[in-house]
Amino acid sequence: MSYELQAVIGAEAVLRMVAAQQPGAVVVPLRQGFALIPMTDELFDSATDGGRGDGLRFSKLPGGFERLLADWSTTGPLGYVEAGYAGGAGTQRAALWAGGELAIGPMFVDVNEPFPAIGSPISQVLAHLGATRRRRDADEFVAVGLDRCRDTEAWLAVDRSVIPDVARSRRRQGHQAPVAGTRRRTVP
Repeated sequence: MSYELQAVIGAEAVLRMVAAQQPGAVVVPLRQGFALIPMTDELFDSATDGGRGDGLRFSKLPGGFERLLADWSTTGPLGYVEAGYAGGAGTQRAALWAGGELAIGPMFVDVNEPFPAIGSPISQVLAHLGATRRRRDADEFVAVGLDRCRDTEAWLAVDRSVIPDVARSRRRQGHQAPVAGTRRRTVP
């Protein structure tokens, strides 16, 4: 079974503010008040400056996007994360922007390399963002719900019922803003 993720992660309120200014950005709620913006082809195309975005060694970071992440991080800290696994082997890459600059990373774990004792690159970024792991969670990655979907595009189809604590919290707050996967569905 494979797993693939390329996304911006941060506090849901921060990502909603920055996504409103960026064509192709879709905010998907996670647990603990976090959200992600999947790096879809549409977002990639709207965010690129036409240059190569491989200076930080990410596989799907558009050219110039690191400058956009720095700008967005003046609203609140956020991370850019990538993971790719197949058959239990894979890679993780993650970096954190805060206060208008790259604050941590990029961090990498490549194929057949163990995670550092302090956690995977993605879990480290999540911890710096404020994610907390509960006893039943393997790490911050699981604690915020990044294990719910297996690929970047699947996050666009997430239904709020998949992440029950997010749906309950949003209903209690009377939240009506659109979220990914909440389009009206017709039954044949």
